[in-house]
Amino acid sequence: MTDIDDVFDDLSDRATDLLNAEGRSAGHVVGGIIVTVGFALLATALAARTPTQPRTDRQLRHRSAPVLERPRGAFSLVLPAVFSATTLSAVRVWNAPTSPNRSLAMGLWFAAQTVNAVWLGLRPASRLGQVAAAVSSAGLAAAFAFEARRLDDSAGKLAAPTGAGVRFANFIGRKTEHRTGTTLH
Repeated sequence: MTDIDDVFDDLSDRATDLLNAEGRSAGHVVGGIIVTVGFALLATALAARTPTQPRTDRQLRHRSAPVLERPRGAFSLVLPAVFSATTLSAVRVWNAPTSPNRSLAMGLWFAAQTVNAVWLGLRPASRLGQVAAAVSSAGLAAAFAFEARRLDDSAGKLAAPTGAGVRFANFIGRKTEHRTGTTLH
């Protein structure tokens, strides 16, 4: 074998490990990637629609205006990584051996993506709406992570990353928000 063949074999082995595709046909793996990435992109596109109505001064004063902006700062850098990790986790679950647990995990993933897209699209303004969005999103994500971990430990870990990254991003966001002329320390 040549060095190029070794490189391709190594890349193939790494991709198989990453996608949990051992023993699966290429068509099954590609189908899983298309389904999960396509659904995630569709959910993101639906959620990305921005309301056209401007916020009024009264809404701003009473903090009852819908959220119109996308996240900014450090947290906006974390969100794509979290969504990508969750989608990769779903691909790993898709490639797990066929079982009722796999079907349940995939159903939870689809439900979580749908609920997140709905909440992001609605952009709830009330505290109760925001709490409902957070609880339902977190609950479905936790349920998916639990079921994913039962099938494949790595898939579960990808689906439920530690909150350290989000905590750090929020910390940086608080320190840099609306500060002019001051330092971070």
